[in-house]
Order: sequence, then structure tokens, then C-alpha cells
Amino acid sequence: MASNNFVDYVKIHCTSGKGGGGSMHYRREKYIPKGGPDGGDGGRGGHVILRGNPQLWTLLPLKFKKHIKAGHGVHGSGNLKTGAQGTDAYIDVPLGTVVRDGETREILFEITEPGEERIIQPGGRGGLGNNNFKSSMNQTPRYAQPGEDGREGWKILELKVLADVGLVGLPNAGKSTLLSVVTAAKPEIADYPFTTIKPNLGIVKYRDHRSFVMADIPGIIEDAHKGKGLGLRFLRHIERNSLLLFMVPADSDDIKKEYEVLLNELKLYNPELMHKDRLLAISKSDMLDEELKSEIKKELPKKVKSMFISSVAQMGIVELKDLIWETLNDDRLS
Repeated sequence: MASNNFVDYVKIHCTSGKGGGGSMHYRREKYIPKGGPDGGDGGRGGHVILRGNPQLWTLLPLKFKKHIKAGHGVHGSGNLKTGAQGTDAYIDVPLGTVVRDGETREILFEITEPGEERIIQPGGRGGLGNNNFKSSMNQTPRYAQPGEDGREGWKILELKVLADVGLVGLPNAGKSTLLSVVTAAKPEIADYPFTTIKPNLGIVKYRDHRSFVMADIPGIIEDAHKGKGLGLRFLRHIERNSLLLFMVPADSDDIKKEYEVLLNELKLYNPELMHKDRLLAISKSDMLDEELKSEIKKELPKKVKSMFISSVAQMGIVELKDLIWETLNDDRLS
């Protein structure tokens, strides 16, 4: 995806429609000069509704349309006619969109299913016509109920990328290079920290026309859970990944320590991330001979499956995809 088109945070102002007023009307016909009340109810005001759209991958359209308004309900009329409902305002969003209250930042709901619809701002109720208030004691009520006002307020939309595999590593760990090799994605690649400043998604083609989605998350650094570096802005994307592929370069001063730093940042951000499946890839391994690999293996963490790869030299890439597919499907079948 083009990084300059990827927007994962917007604040929008939503205004629902006002309900139509009930009608105060009496039946008047040629031979019925004193008919009873027949005022109809007002129509409901339009809702502001979020709808999950699997074809979208960014909140970019909402960046330029901050104010969303639904239509007002129509007033009721005589002959017990109910007014038309206000037109609902639909907002299509990518799957993985989280909605927060603009004032309290409380999470209201999440959109995760294609076609899922959730009301973000309900329309005002239509008022009752005078026909609803007739009784044996009051056969000609001279009042009707006004429609409720619509509601308005700011909402925050955050996008958590939905992907099967999330790449986790410090800046310059080789994540973007791996994504560019195994998918058709074209992330920016350069030899300096924070080349990737927005998540990139790519579809990895596997055997027998199967595939899985891989996400390159911007580099994590120590204290990212406190907002350091790119920090909290991108850690949330990892929450949606089924499998976390940790990447540590072969030229790291201490591979095990670097892995533990990454793991600790995820734990401090959200302890539930510790329940996700994890794999460890030692990138840039084309610079290692077999003797060095054997020495490094002795120091690697024991509780995670690991392997040596090189995206540039295409070393271990097929085996890595096999391991990812096996891990993903073991998890789905369990």
C-alpha cells in the first residue's frame, strides 16, 4: 500500500437527524364534522452508521470529511400518516476499526466483520401524534409530541491492521525487505532507522494457490510502550495479528537480548500479546558461515522456534513460509 495514503487515526463530528413532530389533526369529512383525532406520528431522525467494508484498508476518505450529518425525520400528518424517516448517513470503514468517544476516549465498539453495521450516533425519535393521547376522559386531545433532537459529538476512529502475520523488530531489522521479497508490496527501504513510518500490508502467495497476509509494523524501540519513537501509535496494530514474527539481524550485538527487549515492550503494552504464537527469524544471515550459525543457535531463546534467513540472498525464505503456514493452521485447528 502507498504509505502516504495510509491513515489509521481520524476524529470526526457526527450529527444524527432530528425526529419529526407528531401531528395534531382531527378527522374532518363532509358528513363527519366532529371526527376524532387522527394525527400521525413523526418519523425517526436518521442514524449515523458505521459499516465494515473489506475493500478498504485506510481511513483516508474521512481525513477530508470531518463532519457527517444524517437527515431529519418528517412530521406526521392527518389520516394517521406517519412521517418518513430521516436518511441514514453511512460511513464505510476498514475491518479492524475501533470507535472511541471523542471526550472520554472510551472504546464504544469495533468493526471486524464484512458488512457489519453499528450505529455511532442514533437519530432522534419521532414524536407521537394526538391520536395516541385520546382516552375516554379526553376524546379530543389538543396536543402532540415534538420529535426528539438529534445527537452530535466527536468520535475517534482508530484502525488496527488485520493481518495473519505481524513483523516485529527494531528499526533496520530487515522487515520491509522481507515483505518486498515475499509479497508484491513496495515499502520504502533504506539503511537508516524508521524508514517505515506507516504499516505496510502484503499478500504472501503460498503453495496450491493458498495465501496469507503479512504486515510490516514500524520499528519498535525500547520504551515504545511509553510512546517513545513511533511508540503507541503503531503498537496497536500488533494486537490484530494472529502470529508475530520477530526479526533480529545477524549482526546484532546480542540477538537474545534484542529479542527480549522486543518481547518486553509488547508485554508492557498489552500482556495479552504474550498468548499469541511467535517465531524468530535471524535476518541478514547470508553473512554467517555454518560455524557462526552453530554458535548463535546455542544462545537463542529456547521457547520460540527460530531460523536463519536472508531476504536479499533468498536464503531460508521458502522454509520460513512453510513454518508460518504450519503455525497459522495449527493455531486455527486447535
